[in-house]
Formats: sequence, C-alpha cells, structure tokens
Amino acid sequence: MPEFVHLHLHSEYSLLDGACRIKELVLRVKELGQKAVAVTDHGNMFAAVEFYNECLAQGIKPIIGCEVYVAPRTRFDKLAKIDSSPYHLVLLCENNEGYQNLIKLVSAAYTEGFYSKPRVDVELLEKYHNGLICLSACLAGEIPRKLANGDYEGAKQTALKYRDIFGRDNYFIELQNHKFADQQRILPMLIKLSRETGIPMVCTNDAHYLRRSDANAQRVLMCISTGTTLDDPSRLEFPTNEFYVKSAEEMAELFPSQPESLENTVKIADRCNVSFEFGKTKLPYFHIDGVSDNEKFLRDMCMKGLYKRYENPTKEALKRVDYELDVITRMGYTDYSHYTTNMFDYKYLNHAFLALLICGSIRKGKNISQNLLTLFLKYVIVLSIGYIAIIIY
Repeated sequence: MPEFVHLHLHSEYSLLDGACRIKELVLRVKELGQKAVAVTDHGNMFAAVEFYNECLAQGIKPIIGCEVYVAPRTRFDKLAKIDSSPYHLVLLCENNEGYQNLIKLVSAAYTEGFYSKPRVDVELLEKYHNGLICLSACLAGEIPRKLANGDYEGAKQTALKYRDIFGRDNYFIELQNHKFADQQRILPMLIKLSRETGIPMVCTNDAHYLRRSDANAQRVLMCISTGTTLDDPSRLEFPTNEFYVKSAEEMAELFPSQPESLENTVKIADRCNVSFEFGKTKLPYFHIDGVSDNEKFLRDMCMKGLYKRYENPTKEALKRVDYELDVITRMGYTDYSHYTTNMFDYKYLNHAFLALLICGSIRKGKNISQNLLTLFLKYVIVLSIGYIAIIIY
C-alpha cells in the first residue's frame, strides 16, 4: 500500500478560497490512514496554533507551512500590470528555526511587500531560508508559468536558483495532476526538468476542500471573494473537482511512473519537526550600553521619577512603587517595561498628544485628514501600553 502526505493544502484561513475546516481536516486525514499533514495557506499563518493543537489531539503530525507570494521583481516594486501578479511558492518548516524564519518572511510580506497580496522577494528568501523546505508550487509558480510560456531554459535557471538558495536537499519540483489540459501539458516538462537538474520531485494535490462533493461549496466561496454569482459564466473557478484531500491510492494512480514523488512526501514529513511551547511568556531581551542589571535599572528610573514628582515621597508612595515593581518582576515583564518606556519618548509623547487632539476632533464631528487619522490609529496604541512609563517621565 502506498504512503502519502499532503504537503500543499489550504484551510479555512485561506480566506474565501480554502474550505478545509481544521478539525474536520485532521479527522479526514486520520480516516485516510495518513500520519501527517501540512497546512499552507495563501500568504498567512493564521491557522498555525489551532492546526498544531488539533493535530496533536488526534495523533497526527502537524507540518507548518505557507504558500507565499513572490514579487516578480522586488517587494518594493509596486507598478500596475508589472508587479501585480506574484508567483506562488510553498514553504514548509523543517524545524523551529524554519518556523521563526517563516514568521519573518510572512511578516515582511505584509509590512514591506504588500501590493494586492503580501509578497516576499528573492532577497528575503536568501536571508531567511534556513530551516525551510521549498516546493515549486502550482501553475502560478514561477517555473510552471515559464514552462507554460514556452521558456524551458528560463524555468531551468529558476529551478537552479531556488536550489542554490534553499540547498540541494531542501528544494523540490512539485508535480500536480488535477486532470485539466494546461496542467497536463507542462507535467512532462516538470519531470524532464527534475531529471536534468537532479532536483527531486514531490507530488501534491493543492487541496482546497475535503471531499470531491465539497467542490461546489468552494465555488460559492470564490464567488463571494470575487463578487460574482454561480450563474455568471465568466466567474473565476477551478477547472475540475479534483482539488480535494485525496487518499494515497488516488495519488498513486495519478503518478504511476513517478512513485518517488509519493515517497518524497513521506520523507519530507519525517524531516519536519516543529514544536510550540505554551504557557511561557517570551519577551526579547532589552539592552542598554552600560546597564548590566535591568531590574535595578528599572527601579532606579522609577525612583528617579518618584522623587521628581514627590520631593519627599510618603511611605505609602514608596510602598506602592515597591509593590508595582515586585509585580512586574515576578511576572517577568521587566524588559517589556523598558521597551514601553523606550517607545514612550518625546517623539511618541508628541504624537500621542496629537492623537488626543484628533480624538477630540472626532468627538466634535470635525473633519480630519487621512494622514492625521493614520497617526491617531498608530499612536493611540502607544497610549494604551505606555502606562508603565508614566511614572518614569
């Protein structure tokens, strides 16, 4: 009996596209006798914790991943028609370092590369590739697109580029067969590319729903996403009803001449081992030159602020400072307090004051510019977390 692991799959967190609910997904994988499964949502990792916990609860190995969007040029290039059609690329976390790097990639895709979609680029992939296994993705991947456009040599160079970025054992040519012409036309070329370059093959099914019978529900999701109806002949939809969570036997039937592509799914799954630690607050270490004891530094700053406000502080005031500092220390929030204080400097106080003015204007029904509104939304957050710093200033 063949073994197979789904490594390219979209949950309900591929918003208005994926129709696999987490709990039902893990149940279905278990029913099929598969021991592991990946979730690779479009451009996000929203499902990660829920998916991880549900898999562990049902005895299935979770593989954390993401199908990222790759900018055709750089993540900073944002010109219509040139940069609005990013490539797809599947990234899987081999270990916790890979998980941290995937977080950095996805975060930067939103904060730096967003243009219609959250986009990474080659520079980011070169910087944060450690601990990640990469698959060449679906028809929207760079290699399949070049093959579809008749550029075999360009596809080959792209494959070698990604192999160099991720490493010889960490990059795979992805094979898919959903039984439609465009995909089947390039499938032999992908196999040829793998043979010529020595880059191993792996088969996936780009699953967007659990069973074949769920295909229509996924069509409804896409109609909602694109603002169309099922009666619209020009609506965007998948070309077949094959994008579901298939059994190992069904996948073996699709790739009878490439059994290694199924075997590689299991090998990749065996390599992927990410663990989450819950119940422990994790904060970055705060460092200032010349300061070796952050707790003492916080106490000194608080006492300085106290004596600034009360030339001769009462016993009650001193007792209250000791109490508050004791709570902060026992909770492990000393460094967090320093970060908050660092943010709450003169610049932020000025912006926070401006935010208060804007808030007053909103309450009085006055019109404000978009830039001022943006400042308000940004710096009101500082007000909400800066209470610890008030005593220091």
